[in-house]
Amino acid sequence: MDDAFRDEVVRLLGKAVKLSADEIARLIETPQQDFGDYAFPCFVLAKSMRKPPQEIAREVAGKIRAAGAIAKIAANGPYVNFFVSPSASAGSAIAAVSRQKENYGRSKSSGKTVMVEFFDANTHKAVHIGHIRNVCLGEALCRILEFVGNKVIRVNYQGDIGPHVARCLWGLMNLNIAPEANRLRYYGKVYAAASKKIDGSEKLEAEARGILLKIYSGDKKLNALWKKTRKDCLDQFDGMYRDFGVKYDNFYFESGMEFPAREISRQLVKAGIAVESDGAIIMDLKPYNLGVFVLLTKDGTALYSSKDIALAKEKMLQYRLDKSIHVVGKEQELHFKQLFKTLELIGHKDFAEKSYHLIYGLVMLPHGKMSSRAGSVVYYDDLRDELLELSMKEVKKRHKDWSKAQIGQTAKSIAFAALKLGMVYRDNEKELVFDWEHAINFEGETGPYVQYAHARICSILARHGKKVPAAANFDLLKEKEERLLIRLLSQFPSVVQDAARNYKPILVARYLLDLSQAFNNYYHQHAVLTAEKETKKARLSLIAAVQQVLKNGLNLLAIDAPQKM
Repeated sequence: MDDAFRDEVVRLLGKAVKLSADEIARLIETPQQDFGDYAFPCFVLAKSMRKPPQEIAREVAGKIRAAGAIAKIAANGPYVNFFVSPSASAGSAIAAVSRQKENYGRSKSSGKTVMVEFFDANTHKAVHIGHIRNVCLGEALCRILEFVGNKVIRVNYQGDIGPHVARCLWGLMNLNIAPEANRLRYYGKVYAAASKKIDGSEKLEAEARGILLKIYSGDKKLNALWKKTRKDCLDQFDGMYRDFGVKYDNFYFESGMEFPAREISRQLVKAGIAVESDGAIIMDLKPYNLGVFVLLTKDGTALYSSKDIALAKEKMLQYRLDKSIHVVGKEQELHFKQLFKTLELIGHKDFAEKSYHLIYGLVMLPHGKMSSRAGSVVYYDDLRDELLELSMKEVKKRHKDWSKAQIGQTAKSIAFAALKLGMVYRDNEKELVFDWEHAINFEGETGPYVQYAHARICSILARHGKKVPAAANFDLLKEKEERLLIRLLSQFPSVVQDAARNYKPILVARYLLDLSQAFNNYYHQHAVLTAEKETKKARLSLIAAVQQVLKNGLNLLAIDAPQKM
């Protein structure tokens, strides 16, 4: 709802309860539709007033008189509910959207700089649908944080060196696997085949470790092979970034952290912070119930732990950050707890406090878990092509008269909407079962469903063929379905704020699904273009506002808002 309405509710409550305006504002809730526009819970007053919350609610409601935009005040159990005048709420919400358009819901600059590190795929492995959840969450979060006024720096930290690279290179030199044009796919197969061969053999394990040590020591032949295969992978990653509309501000690589990590680890031993244990260098975090954080192996090679310390220092020295967010899978939860505690212990408490691990759960298929090491994955390009094929069929079925280019462009838009919303509409901390046939559906909780609601409104407005009236009698918007749409429109700015505050793109996705469902329900029950003249004006203004907010919300999730589908 409009901030002015909330301020009025705070003012009225200030006359009846012994709380400050700030305290009242923090307590105000948004109730279900039938219970008004604002609700004040009276539980907090029960102790001081020595009365049941229900009795307090009746007493408070009796002390306040409705006035101005506040049309009704009523006690409902332990709550005092406030109802905004329908015409006032409609006029406020629709006018705000009409005036601000693509900026509706946007906040002024906060002056804060937030770094979001996401994607983080390893080279020499195929990209699978687990990585897709990462990039969808990361880009959506960046856009939401920007929308509420933050300066966002997008970065990518890629594992371009390490045991997985050594195994892939070993496989290229020792296994006869037919090359493929898709280099990521090819190297992924080589890595999986090499892992099956190496696992359980001490001799072959030693050979693979030796490859890594030779790369670090500057072996010309191995370095040439590593750099060539690395470039192949990075070039293909670039194509994927274009697919998802992602533009990074900076790239960090694991290979660039190896020697700084070694130096940091040795300095920590000299400072008496880290210790040597069986030839390795470790941080003993057992007093904090975080186990042992191994920084360097016996052979002096840096691990993820020390490399992440080096990375944190480089980021913080390069940028003046207020927050550093890592979008990384749940399986790394302990690692990041160890990392943040280590940063604190080595004198970088500020780095630790500014760092945040945005967890996301595994992406499961209907038939179970994937593993790149075992070679049982659904590759990104297979998934993309499958979704494109399914969406192409839907578009051709609906638009036999469209050109090939128009069909292709719309099909791609729909396919990526299915993918992107499908990856963020579940809570990021939970596992996600991705069913692509459901994701591409034009009905249900899918990206194409939201796109279709937007396109349907565009079609109505196109058939109207004139500019939407600037003024209308919003008292005519009195149907229950209209009240719900108005209520949802007014909630968009607060939904975006909540999504940014809690790092939860799901809140925007859930909102868009609710708004689309509310519009479709309204559209099926109430005429727009054939309504009485004044009612038609009001309804055109209403659906135009819905169309704009759908577009704004889709953009926050990096999803196209097509005018035709």
